[in-house]
Amino acid sequence: MKLDVTQSVLARYSEGAEARQADLCCPVDYDTSLLALLPQEIIEKDYGCGDPSRYVEDGDVVLDLGSGGGKICYMAAQLVGPEGKVIGVDMNDDMLLLARQYQTEMAEKLGGNRVEFLKGKIQDLGIGIDASNAYLQTNPITSERTLDQFQQWQKNQRSTQPLIADQSVNLVISNCVLNLVDEADRLFMIAEIFRVLKPGGRVAISDIICDQPVPTHLKNDPTLWSGCISGAFETQQFLHAFKQAGFHGVRYDKWDIQPWQTVENIAFRSVTLTASKPVELAAENDAYSVIYRGPFDTVTDDFGHVYVRGCHLMVDHATYTALKTAAYAECFVFATDPSVTTDTGGCCGATTQSCS
Repeated sequence: MKLDVTQSVLARYSEGAEARQADLCCPVDYDTSLLALLPQEIIEKDYGCGDPSRYVEDGDVVLDLGSGGGKICYMAAQLVGPEGKVIGVDMNDDMLLLARQYQTEMAEKLGGNRVEFLKGKIQDLGIGIDASNAYLQTNPITSERTLDQFQQWQKNQRSTQPLIADQSVNLVISNCVLNLVDEADRLFMIAEIFRVLKPGGRVAISDIICDQPVPTHLKNDPTLWSGCISGAFETQQFLHAFKQAGFHGVRYDKWDIQPWQTVENIAFRSVTLTASKPVELAAENDAYSVIYRGPFDTVTDDFGHVYVRGCHLMVDHATYTALKTAAYAECFVFATDPSVTTDTGGCCGATTQSCS
């Protein structure tokens, strides 16, 4: 029988809201200056494998998927400043209660209420659980007709009143939660992350990955699944899922060399994946020259361009803009004026991919 992932996770993390579960988290070196403002209970009942708050910038609207007791949200709230905002989404009532009971105290410490906690499933950011429950209480599903009506209501909610609006967030973070989602829902979950991000928005996802596929019998173990083990993404699979969703600059910014756990010779380790949503640009005919600095002889980007070390390559405006983001910028020299790019210095032109 297939494991009921949702119920397994809800039960385990409700226990974690009541008393600390030491085996649910990896050792993480958090910024102690940000922890200083937090209630000790939130610190003790936090379960994660990384610190995505390190990627928060001043003025960001931050969305924390699977926000739990609110630790990362309250850390991020100190970094976004008075113009920023932090939204936590979680489906567990006990964890939401823990996070919300300190909102007034934290707002006083921060000089304003910058944090909001919403009840929802991170794999579907279009529908809030509270809104669904309110609908079903007055419109119970009793037939195929009422089921169709509920599905139509869901469709309308996503288009008119989504839990998280399209292109409303600068940064999506998560701390050891994506692996808890049923595998059948993961592609839609990552598409939802892409939807809610503004053009140029970023992700910083700390999670557990494994070095080989997890066998079925481990996936059906509720303790291993809710313990962030048997639901882990395979190393290449995690990267590919974000690239397939349309992100660029997908990389492992943090990689723990030492596995967190090894189960049946499968290594499970903590990583932080970062990526960006492309900026939407009007079509331009200008060609821009970039020079790949190295250290590799040749590299290929997500757009199919091949860069030869030390050589000019002519690229379009969208590619040029993408390469100037943090994921790539240190690897290239950029022309500041498109008119300069007509002289390739004997190197790679718009259609060639090797130096002469």
